[in-house]
Amino acid sequence: MKGQNVSETRHFNVPAKLLRPLWFRSRESLLDDGIIYDPIAAYACRRCHLASDCITDDSDQRQLLHATLTQICDLQVKHFLDTHPDGWVINVGAGLDTRFYRLDNGRCHWVEVDTDENLVWRQRLFHKSERYQLCCGSLDDMSWLQSLSIPCSRPVLVVCEQALLDRRENRIAHFIQSIGCYFQHARACLVLAGDLTTSPLGTRMGCERYQHGLKRPAQKLLNWLPWMHKVSLLSPIDQHCRRWAKWQRVLAKLPVYRYRLTPNVVNLEW
Repeated sequence: MKGQNVSETRHFNVPAKLLRPLWFRSRESLLDDGIIYDPIAAYACRRCHLASDCITDDSDQRQLLHATLTQICDLQVKHFLDTHPDGWVINVGAGLDTRFYRLDNGRCHWVEVDTDENLVWRQRLFHKSERYQLCCGSLDDMSWLQSLSIPCSRPVLVVCEQALLDRRENRIAHFIQSIGCYFQHARACLVLAGDLTTSPLGTRMGCERYQHGLKRPAQKLLNWLPWMHKVSLLSPIDQHCRRWAKWQRVLAKLPVYRYRLTPNVVNLEW
């Protein structure tokens, strides 16, 4: 391109807030004992001018927490696709998540729901697939559900890894009730914050300031969606990873705080 710096054309100036989860996965992919491998994230971050801005004093622990939650969500999606190879996955508010490319089985259908701005970045950074579609929508306006064209007989899994952490409790309730009313039968894999994530111990474990904190999430969810027939919680601290060993020893003495100090992955079925 005449008159333009070639090195600049090979880089993307991705918004920092959108980039950071991608950068965490990129760093994790380069570790010998990394718990997730995301070469697409590593490649994208090498091309971004803002990668160095993502580093903070507590980056290592936040990276571990983020990567562990991502790993748990990956395992839930993989289990769903192993059971339902032709199923539909609706990934809500994922930003620059690359889960489709990591877990695609060649048969599933995937819908990526996000705002216009984030979808533009997805189109610039990731390649297209005929079984992969983008849908403009948000957690605050659930009207995008009406635009979905999913056969009634197909199994559905709704995934929301990070976006709900930026929403207050009433918006989470609205989201869950909306998908619970729209899909007669479905599953959901959500990340929700415990009520002690802002405590000194929660902060040291890698938590940020989230917009909600649930003390008894299973009971809350049953109140919001009474016809739900299964709800289970998975804590990042329970995962088999030596980098969590120190915190596992701490929680062994304080089991009552197991689901309260970090965000947890919540699985729902109705």
